[in-house]
Amino acid sequence: MTNSITESDSFHNNLETKSVSELLQLIHEEDKKVLPAIEKEIPKIKEFVKELVMRMKQGGRLFYIGAGTSGRLGVVDASEIPPTFGVGHGVVIGLIAGGDGAIRKAVEHAEDDEDQGWKDILNYNPNNLDTVVGIAASGRTPYVIGGVKKARENGLLTGCITSNINTKLAEAAEYPIEPIVGPEFVTGSTRMKSGTAQKLVLNMITTTTMIQLGRVRGNKMVDMQLTNQKLIERGTRMILNELQINSEQAKSLLLLHGSVREAIDSYKKTKS
Repeated sequence: MTNSITESDSFHNNLETKSVSELLQLIHEEDKKVLPAIEKEIPKIKEFVKELVMRMKQGGRLFYIGAGTSGRLGVVDASEIPPTFGVGHGVVIGLIAGGDGAIRKAVEHAEDDEDQGWKDILNYNPNNLDTVVGIAASGRTPYVIGGVKKARENGLLTGCITSNINTKLAEAAEYPIEPIVGPEFVTGSTRMKSGTAQKLVLNMITTTTMIQLGRVRGNKMVDMQLTNQKLIERGTRMILNELQINSEQAKSLLLLHGSVREAIDSYKKTKS
């Protein structure tokens, strides 16, 4: 078995003897290592996102594939894109080994099937405008490696996020992103620093992409879905601040047009 940073012994021992205060401080000290690790990877993330945006502007989709924590983080990021940016649910797709049931409860050996990742992607009729990002802290998850390999062989753009170096996953992907955060506080518990790094990189990829696709105006998510009262109030504030009208008018415009963008654009057209 090759050396693995994510499986290396924690720098901290005898954890059960430490106080709550000590444990919290030590976890915090380890978490501080995440941001510098990501900063080193920004040039790689930039090159990947530029390629991704080109394809998505032509109608391409973004797939995340992962297992366990990595898969769940991909599913979470994908599920937040439609309400935040107003795109369809089929634009960013999160796939997890073992299917949606594995989001809540681990499915035994699901990640060990090297063919299943690509099979799951095939359910969506992929094409060469699509992109696949494999997420695996270890960089050796068969489900993820197999999916990325087959995606690349079939002409899809491929990237990955892993917290180990010289991995099979990085070798399989065109654009490997490798934030090396070091051993976990609890040995091997990659839901901690590695998971935090994955979450931050996923945020960077999708947010930058959606901005490049025109889904943000200024610094506002003008295409967000109005799925609850909080978001209706947020949209109302955006409109009244932009148009300098009262709150009642702003809310009426928002509910009439269904989005901040449409409300503002329609109002300006009537005044021009």
